[in-house]
Amino acid sequence: MRKSLKAVAAGAACVVAGAALYGAGAAGAGQSTANSTHEPYNIGVLVKDIDTYYGTTADSDGVYQASKDSPYAKDLARIDADAKSYIDKAARKAHHKGEKPAVVFDIDDTLLLSLDYEKRYNYTYNSGTWNDYVNRADRPAVFGSPELVRYAAAEGVEVFYNSGLSEAQRAAAVENLKKVGADVNLDAGHMFLKDKANPPAYLKDCATPGTWNCTTVQYKSGTREHIEDLGYEIIANFGDQYSDLDGGHADRTYKLPNPTYFVS
Repeated sequence: MRKSLKAVAAGAACVVAGAALYGAGAAGAGQSTANSTHEPYNIGVLVKDIDTYYGTTADSDGVYQASKDSPYAKDLARIDADAKSYIDKAARKAHHKGEKPAVVFDIDDTLLLSLDYEKRYNYTYNSGTWNDYVNRADRPAVFGSPELVRYAAAEGVEVFYNSGLSEAQRAAAVENLKKVGADVNLDAGHMFLKDKANPPAYLKDCATPGTWNCTTVQYKSGTREHIEDLGYEIIANFGDQYSDLDGGHADRTYKLPNPTYFVS
């Protein structure tokens, strides 16, 4: 379930400490939320902190963009540098052992930045406006992520995508990823999206045709397990939510910064 900024503001004081929380890259024990009788973090101040973290500015078309000189960009650069070094070593090791190495990427705010949507709708979520936004297929890249996709592919690592976007949003996702330069393995055999009407058999424990009871962790970890069953060793899994990463089936996880919403 996606929760807006307002829904999680009580625990957000720890979230906006960008470099401290996200700089290491690897996911921790799960994102905590506040359980206190003290006054929660003020939403107005939090929004200002988030704008500072992203270096948020509106471009000439009025679209909100992150700055390449922002703390957000610097955190991403540190994560990407660590990931490239790790992928290089892990890929060589896997190939030496005769394994087929793979990496898995979430899409929303891992590859495609949704900051303009969050700002425009005051950090709230509506399925209709979100669908319209996704289908425009004009989101900018998360800094460095398309390059990381291409780097992994160049190292002989199979690239997969594991996203909460719906099957109906596939065409827009593919178009947008091509636009930002993440044009690697964008076929249905590598890009896994939610199909609630006809879920895959490997999710049978939580989803049947027309009935979807999978949590985000069940859906994403179940998909990674399926990728492993196809014969791949997942050396790294990338996401902006802990629910993108929890549940195992990856040798290493990388948590990208996202202080604007929380998916349980």
